[in-house]
Amino acid sequence: MTGTAAAILAAACGREQPSLAGRADTAAVSPAAAPLPSGELAYVTNEDSQELTVIDTRTDSVVAVIPVGTRPRGVRVAPGSKTVFVALSGSPKCPPTMPDEECEKLTTDKSKDGVAMVDVATRRVTRVLPGGSDPETFDISQDGATLFVSNEDAHTASIVDIASGEIRSTVQVGKEPEGVRLQPDGSTVWVTGETDHNLTLIDAETGKVEGFIGVGKRPRDLGFAPDGSRAYVTSEVDGTVWVIDVPARKAIKVIQLPKDSRPMGVVISSDGKRVYVANGRGGTISLIDAATNAVTTTIPVGQRPWGIALTADGRKLYTANGPSNDVTVVDTDKMRVLKRIPVGKTPWGVAVRQSEQPAS
Repeated sequence: MTGTAAAILAAACGREQPSLAGRADTAAVSPAAAPLPSGELAYVTNEDSQELTVIDTRTDSVVAVIPVGTRPRGVRVAPGSKTVFVALSGSPKCPPTMPDEECEKLTTDKSKDGVAMVDVATRRVTRVLPGGSDPETFDISQDGATLFVSNEDAHTASIVDIASGEIRSTVQVGKEPEGVRLQPDGSTVWVTGETDHNLTLIDAETGKVEGFIGVGKRPRDLGFAPDGSRAYVTSEVDGTVWVIDVPARKAIKVIQLPKDSRPMGVVISSDGKRVYVANGRGGTISLIDAATNAVTTTIPVGQRPWGIALTADGRKLYTANGPSNDVTVVDTDKMRVLKRIPVGKTPWGVAVRQSEQPAS
C-alpha cells in the first residue's frame, strides 16, 4: 500500500481523530486518475480488503478501487447524489458458528465504527458520519438528509442526520438487526432482527416503533415492490422468502426456495414483476414470479452470493460472492451468467447508480 493510500485508509478508519461525528477527512487526495465513465456504475464493498470497487456496467470492468475503512459492508447511493455511503465497523467478524466466548476474546475498536461518505470522482473518503455501534446496513431518506442504520451488536437502529453529522435518535429493535429498508412512500423504516426472527417497523419521522412482524428464522434482507404493496423478506435458516402485505402488516405467503438455499440479499425489478434472491451458501440466485409467488428459475453464480443489485433497465444483475472474491454478472432475460469479475477480498454489498461523471 502506498503512503497516500495508507493515509486515506487511516483517516477513514478514525485513526487520526477518535470522534467520528461529522468528521472531515483531511488526508491527501490520491494521484489524479482518469474521469470515471458516464452511465451506470456498480459499487462493491470488500469487507476484508477494506475498499470499494467501482465497476462500469457497460463493459463489466473495474474502473476504480478506493480505500474506505474497516469492514465495509452496507453500501447505498442517495438519489441524485454524487456520494456513495459505506457502513464501516470496528467490531470483529463473528460468524454464527463461532461461540460467543470466542468472539468476546477478539479485539473491538469502536473508533472505527461509522458511515463513510465517498466522493468517487476524487477517489477519497470525504467524511465519516456516526452510525452507532457496529453499523452493518442502512437506507437513506428520499430527500437524502437522513440515514437509518442497523447496529448489529447493540440490537438498535440509529437515525443519523447527514448535514449535522449527529445521531438524532437510537431505537431498540430486534436482536442482531441487519436489513434496513424504507417503504417506497418514505413513511416507515423496516429492520430485520436475525435472532428475534422478526421485523421492527419504525416511523421515519418520529423514530418511534410502530410494531413488529414475525417472519422465518434469521431474516437477512428485505425489499419492497415499487408500489409499496408487498415486502419480500429472506429467511436464511429456513431457506424461505416471506411475502408481507404492507398495508395489513402481515405475512400472506411463505415461498420455499430450492434445497440448500440460504437466502441473503433480495432485489425487485422496477416493474415489480420479478424478485431476485441471492441464496448465500447455496451458491445460486433464484427468480420469483411476483404474480404467482413461484420460483421460476435458479442458477449457480458463485460462492456464497450475498449482496445483490440490478441495473436501472433490469437487464443485468450483480452478486457479491464473498469467498471467491468476485462479482457475478447475470443476464436477467436469459437467466445466465455473463461474466465473473475479480474484485477485492470478501465482497459483501453491491449498489448500482447512474454516474454523475462526464464521459472520458
